[in-house]
Amino acid sequence: MNTIRTAMLLAAMTALFMGVGFLIGGSGGMMIAFLFAAGTNLFSYWNADKMVLSMNRAVEVDERNAPEYYAIVQSLAKQADLPMPKTYLIDNPQPNAFATGRNPQNAAVAASTGLLQALTPEEVAAVMAHELAHVQHRDTLTMTIVATFAGAISMLGNFAFFFGGNRDNDDNNNNPFGFVGVLAAMIVAPFAAMVVQMAVSRTREYEADRRGAEICGHPLWLASALDKIARGAERIRNPDAERNPATAHLFIINPLSGERMDSLFSTHPSTENRIAALQAMAQQMQGSETQAAPRQAPRQADEQRPSGPWGEAAQPEQPAEPARPKSNPWGRNPTGPKGRWS
Repeated sequence: MNTIRTAMLLAAMTALFMGVGFLIGGSGGMMIAFLFAAGTNLFSYWNADKMVLSMNRAVEVDERNAPEYYAIVQSLAKQADLPMPKTYLIDNPQPNAFATGRNPQNAAVAASTGLLQALTPEEVAAVMAHELAHVQHRDTLTMTIVATFAGAISMLGNFAFFFGGNRDNDDNNNNPFGFVGVLAAMIVAPFAAMVVQMAVSRTREYEADRRGAEICGHPLWLASALDKIARGAERIRNPDAERNPATAHLFIINPLSGERMDSLFSTHPSTENRIAALQAMAQQMQGSETQAAPRQAPRQADEQRPSGPWGEAAQPEQPAEPARPKSNPWGRNPTGPKGRWS
């Protein structure tokens, strides 16, 4: 359903662009605006990962300096049948994460130190599964296409502002709606394009939640993580995101202060709606398992294995390791990655 909705929104954006082009520039002006917007967004598409990682001062990590975090991402990527993405850490107390990259072969995922400190390993796994779902769905490409049309529509609106009056006096004017058409193209069309762009972003978040829950196998892990991240984002500011608000849609929860409503102008759905959808998904999965249970042969207690997404099965002859307090997100490597915060 979300995929169909995304396709419908992209079709609406295309129709809006063609209508505005007809009102203002005819076919020539429409093509100029489209080519310029396509060029700028194509540059962003190829370089967005480097730019957004730099804006958030992300540092690449590996199995040596962040072993548990890296192992979680590695196992989830294998589970999703994806290439191992580059793994980054952001020195920021606000719990959050994002994915970037033009395709699965050139993807990167990033989590904040605040996320690794505030969440359990299971919740971290669910968050990173959500980010890998964005990679698998090629959402960077989708949002680049949407941004291209939105930029072209805004440019045509500028054409209307500067050249609309002259075209009204032209005998060959292609605008049959006169000043009203120019005014609509100048004000209403860019506003409508922004609304459609935000709607596509919200739709992709729902789809990534669904696929991320499938990858990690536990929708309630992600539901719990979203609740903790949302509450943390309310209390803790993210200065890097505040300086670069255009990157807010990349994060799993909007990192900007003052944006929580599931409205036409929000880049993310409300956290409550996302949690409700994940809870419903968990109930469906539980019902399916209950129906399938009579057809499964019972297993001995010593044959049961943990269902976590990152790792190794517990040895049958060994009891489960008791929980131990964690004072940092690194587990076996208390110093963390070598960076400004170590």
